[in-house]
Amino acid sequence: MCGHPRRGEADGSVSATDATLPSAAGAVVARRIGIGLMYGLWRPRVLGAWRIPSAGPVILAGNHSHNVDGPMLIGTSPRPVHFLVKKEAFIGPLDPFLRGIGQLKVDRTSADRTAIGQALGVLERGGVLGIFPEGTRGDGDFASLRSGLAYFAVRSGAPIVPVAVLGTAAPHGDGRPRPLPRLRSRIDVVFGDPFQAGDGSGRRTRAALDQATERIQKRLATHLGTARRLTGRPEQT
Repeated sequence: MCGHPRRGEADGSVSATDATLPSAAGAVVARRIGIGLMYGLWRPRVLGAWRIPSAGPVILAGNHSHNVDGPMLIGTSPRPVHFLVKKEAFIGPLDPFLRGIGQLKVDRTSADRTAIGQALGVLERGGVLGIFPEGTRGDGDFASLRSGLAYFAVRSGAPIVPVAVLGTAAPHGDGRPRPLPRLRSRIDVVFGDPFQAGDGSGRRTRAALDQATERIQKRLATHLGTARRLTGRPEQT
């Protein structure tokens, strides 16, 4: 989710009931597809999946350095996930497919009220929402976070579970990026302890969201460092 919520969104005027919710059954299918593809093509090593609450609303916040990261999280999470996916991915036959498997289309260039309503609806019905809080694929180091994650976490009260995906962006030996991770290579997925983004006051002002974003960034960066030490991964992967 990209950008800052506008004034109406920051004060809570966006309702989850304003949007048609993505299919929960579709997200179950997405998980099955993800398991088959991710474990068939690569060798995921999953650490800490037990940290994801077994029921109730949860936000998975992952680093993002490769296009495989989203499917990898869908296939390794113990619960079905509804990911916020950039609208540019919803082209041709991918549009009905992604909608059918319960993923959420989001316009990263504006405050997308439909996507916001759908995301809140997922959390209100006790589902799992997946977000790449940096807003786009990059170095995968949580260096620059957008406020969307803080808004969803503070507004819904759902805990955030940090996730580090390591190994998808490993380059060729000559340093060139790979279009896909090397087949049958090991990819590490490390889930962290859930935490609350808010300060307990329930405030959703711009200042409160900015403070929550700062807290989130520190927690995610700390988790990423811990995950790298646990897996022995260099920072570039």
